[in-house]
Amino acid sequence: MINIEIDEDYLKKTLIALLNIHSPSGYTDQIVHFVGHELQKMEIHYNATRRGAIRATLPGRQKNCDRAILAHLDTLGAMVRKLKNNGRLLIAPIGTWPSRFAEGARVTLFTEKGPRRGTVLPMKASGHAYGDEVNKQPVDWDHLEIRVDERVTDKKDLLQAAFQVGDFVAFDALPEVTSNGFINARHLDDKAGVAALLTVAKGIVSSKVSLPVDCHLIFTIFEEVGSGASSAVYGDVAEMVVIDNAPVALLQNATEYGVTIGMMDQTGPYDYHLNRKLIELCHQYEIVVVRDVFKHYRSDSASAIEAGNDSRTALACFGVDGSHGFERTHLSSLTSIAKLVSLYIQTEPVFSRDKDEMASLNGFPHQPEREVIQIKT
Repeated sequence: MINIEIDEDYLKKTLIALLNIHSPSGYTDQIVHFVGHELQKMEIHYNATRRGAIRATLPGRQKNCDRAILAHLDTLGAMVRKLKNNGRLLIAPIGTWPSRFAEGARVTLFTEKGPRRGTVLPMKASGHAYGDEVNKQPVDWDHLEIRVDERVTDKKDLLQAAFQVGDFVAFDALPEVTSNGFINARHLDDKAGVAALLTVAKGIVSSKVSLPVDCHLIFTIFEEVGSGASSAVYGDVAEMVVIDNAPVALLQNATEYGVTIGMMDQTGPYDYHLNRKLIELCHQYEIVVVRDVFKHYRSDSASAIEAGNDSRTALACFGVDGSHGFERTHLSSLTSIAKLVSLYIQTEPVFSRDKDEMASLNGFPHQPEREVIQIKT
């Protein structure tokens, strides 16, 4: 195997570009075009589904027992649900995230007459006007509104300015990269994963590495609302590794400075054998790795399996502090993920038997079991 050099400059540049493209679930066309253009520059063949999920292929020597690496292009966001008589807008969240992280955000609203700007505010936003009531009001989506940057004072003005129920609302990412490697932004989940995967693709192509089996790079567009990989992963995929965020928090084991392998999430355990292969690669190539279990979490693995795919799945994560809010990761976590994935796709399949969707038990693996003690009678 070749220990491919990870182009950190490309990774950072690509991540910033991705973060500056609005892509809440359901409004992802522009970011799909961006990723397609990047793949085209690398001369990687790809196709897109009707709605825009991308499936690119790095060809291998063997045309069965395919593997796939997944990352999602869509982010959290919101949608206008009511035009208010005071000239402001009520919103509903796209994806699952707490309203407290929406307060104060600058946003773009996509109206039928073009994008408009605004700010998400609690209904009582001024301490000068409301005093302590500002801190006593409920914190939920029903008590937020968007103040649009237009001369509007009532619902009629909003309609004349082309605002409508159903307008998409995208939240500014506000990316910042510090000199010591920290990356702060909204939507690192999962644009950091996308940047890492594109960096892997660039390294594989430029190094002219020969892969053992076809490896599909899959970029999904509805992960945040639960259906991301349901239409982009096919029956030819025997092994699937999802790149996504690992929540760094007091009761978790995840790290911002290496790879976190998700052993289980709310949908159940990941594949025993594939997980251990990734962990062994980390140990062999001195990549910082930890294991974690996620309670309030699901990934593209779940939607792929629920759609009927019988693929071994694993979850390789970069650590994110403040996930689904004001997020932070470290460049070392992203380069660690990229290094692991670039090594993994050069390895042989976990089990050659997996080339067939159905087969006998010949070659089917065993998991460790307690020693059987024979009792003489």
